[in-house]
Amino acid sequence: MNVRIISVLLVLALANIACGFTVDLPERAKAGPDVKESITVADPKSDETRLTISFGAGTLTLSPGAKALVEGDVVYNVEELKPEIIKNGNDIEIKQGDFKKLPPFDDMKNEWDLKLGKTPLDLTLQAGAYNAEYELGGLALKSLTVRDGAANVDLSFSEPNPSEMSILRYETGASSVTLSGLANANFSTLIFSGGAGSYKLDFSGDLQRDATIEIEAGFGDVNLVIPEGVDAKVTVESAAVDINHNSNWSQNGNLYSQTGEGHTLTIVVKMAAGSLSLND
Repeated sequence: MNVRIISVLLVLALANIACGFTVDLPERAKAGPDVKESITVADPKSDETRLTISFGAGTLTLSPGAKALVEGDVVYNVEELKPEIIKNGNDIEIKQGDFKKLPPFDDMKNEWDLKLGKTPLDLTLQAGAYNAEYELGGLALKSLTVRDGAANVDLSFSEPNPSEMSILRYETGASSVTLSGLANANFSTLIFSGGAGSYKLDFSGDLQRDATIEIEAGFGDVNLVIPEGVDAKVTVESAAVDINHNSNWSQNGNLYSQTGEGHTLTIVVKMAAGSLSLND
């Protein structure tokens, strides 16, 4: 029996096996009635508190005003989205159910409306494709880390942070992100990393100390709003970016400067392509 005949027999045998083989696909999650739950996390009374909020898809709202560490309500209509609270000493995580196992569907509801207390803490926000409104003004944040995917986010500091923030780190994808009142965040270092999206960083507020900012973006639009009278230096490391600025800025090669009084913003922007705007 030659090789060709053996090959034909193998193909026929495999085909026969395949005809009798079935694959059981996971059952598609179904939306049910809305479920509303209250969330309360007691204040651990520690200056070493680390709070992580892990969110998949839906709408997430954060604001100050809690008497405890965290207070608020969640509404969902898929059982697998039920949140859980995980505590390990001073490490606390509020975690959405495992969204990765769920296929997306139009009638899914997942809405979190949470308030945070005044305890000094390190805050981490992790999310996927979602909409968010974060009002963090007046909270005592020692550090802030945000990691999300295809997001639509409005994050603001309407009031000064009473704690010195060591670092504010934001990592995102193809998103629309607006960060407002950043001078009120009271950080020493801000690191922003984005993909192909639209990003606005507004440094209005009360700048309490010198700050260093690193911005990396792929193919997108970056808008830096730096109020007139704020001392700022922006270095642009890219040869394929369209740069627009008003008359408050002077240019010397790839360095753009605005003369002001008080503390200084030192900014480095690295972009593959796109547009960069310097406004007040």
